[in-house]
This record gives sequence, C-alpha cells and structure tokens, in this order.
Amino acid sequence: MRKNIAKILICICMLFCMMPEVSKAQNKKPLNMPNYDNELFHWGLMVGYNQMLLSIDYIDNFQNISHKPSELPSSDVLAGTNDLFIDSPFKVYDISPQMTHGFTVGIVGNLRLAKYFDLRFIPSLSFGERKIVYSIVSIQGDQADGTYKEVPKTISSNTHSTFVEFPLQVKYRAKRNYNSAAYLLAGANYKIDMASHKKHYESNGKPKTLSVNRHDIAAEVGAGFDFYTGYFKLGIELKMSYGLLNIAKNENYLYSNSFDSLRNKTFQLSFTFE
Repeated sequence: MRKNIAKILICICMLFCMMPEVSKAQNKKPLNMPNYDNELFHWGLMVGYNQMLLSIDYIDNFQNISHKPSELPSSDVLAGTNDLFIDSPFKVYDISPQMTHGFTVGIVGNLRLAKYFDLRFIPSLSFGERKIVYSIVSIQGDQADGTYKEVPKTISSNTHSTFVEFPLQVKYRAKRNYNSAAYLLAGANYKIDMASHKKHYESNGKPKTLSVNRHDIAAEVGAGFDFYTGYFKLGIELKMSYGLLNIAKNENYLYSNSFDSLRNKTFQLSFTFE
C-alpha cells in the first residue's frame, strides 16, 4: 500500500514539474475558450480508474486469541479441509487487506463560487471489489500425551461492490496559464453499496464472506490539472477517499472477530470532459 501511495505522490510531483515546460510550449498558441471560467454553471462527464482497499483497526494482541470452531465460515469456504480442522479451535495470525482494481463513471456538475473557487457535484457509479486475506492456524490434538500440532490455512474474503456515490467538493483552481491550470479539491462523499449481499450467506445464515454495512460517508482530497482545448476542457485528477464510518458488522465469525473497526479507502485517477 505504501508503494502505491508513493507512486501517486511521484506522479503528482512530475505533473507539477512538467507545468513550466507545458506553459512555454503554449506561449505561441492561441488562448482556447477564453471565457470558459466566467460561466456560472457547466457540466460534463467523468470516467475513472479506482483502487479499493479496506483500512483495519486491529484488536490488541489478536494473534493470541483462541477462537471456537463455530466462528469458522461456511463449509464451502473450507472445502478440501479435513474434519479435524473444522472441529478444532484456531487462531488468526495475520489479516491482510488487498488492493483491488475497478472503474468509475459519473456526471460532472460545476457551479462557479468565486474567481478561483468552484462547487462540484459528481454523482457516480463505482464498480470494484474489497478483499481481505486471513491466515489462520488450527490447533489440533495429535498424541495421547496431550501434544498438539498447528495446521495453517489461508482464507480469502471477496466483497463485490457497486457504489452509488454523491461527492460534493470545493475546487480551488490556480490562475490559468494559457491553456492549462492546476487545481486542488476537498469535500465529502456519501456512498451506498447497491450490490446484493444475500449471496454472501448460506441458507442457514452462516457467512461465506465478510459482510459490511452498505452506507458510508468519506472525506476526499485530490489534485489535478485542467487543459483547455478548442472544444472542451480536459481534467486529469488524482484523488484519495477515506471512509469516516465503521462499516464492519459484528457477526461473531472469523471475518470480523479480530478487528474493532473497518473503513473504506479508495484511490482514483479520473478524466473529466467538460
């Protein structure tokens, strides 16, 4: 995860470093759409690539907590595991959230607040997946003298999601430099997961995967560049979204018994056409 954040920061720095060269190249070009930023309202389209991740607040010393066999997930998740594993207590020695890939589409609505400030509303659909890998070890009796052995196993929890998002952002745009301008943005995003969660459970109610709450509110920050063409304005933007609500459901199963809270985290590269 740190490597991904570092790559994003490097990309932003490279974009800012390229701005002077781009400006020099534009000095001899005509000014495209000179009155565009004076318009009160304009709209456009947004497409983006996202990476979804779960941020976990672990229970203290969770690796040493012994769990009952009843806390294991459904039998099909444990396919290929012998009955001794299923009937034995176990411990969770590692929980690793995995970053996954998805895409986003939306409609841009932009309201001019002041010379360099805009209010943006971008209702969107985001498709993706949230994944956690659990490494567990079963504590199994082995000999008549009371010795035991530990049997490791890895279980993956994949939660497919389709978010309807309603981000409201304030955009600060730097002074336009011919046909380009840098900007910063910050705001909040209310999102609801519309994917069906019924398939996450067996008929007896036992979970097949991690179940989370549908609703979330996220804080968002980002940066980007606007490029004015002869026909539209192209925006290239990097944004990070961090969930403010604990979305974990405490169902007394392996998937949620080793952490106190679970929050959404999303990185998104967007292209806007306005």
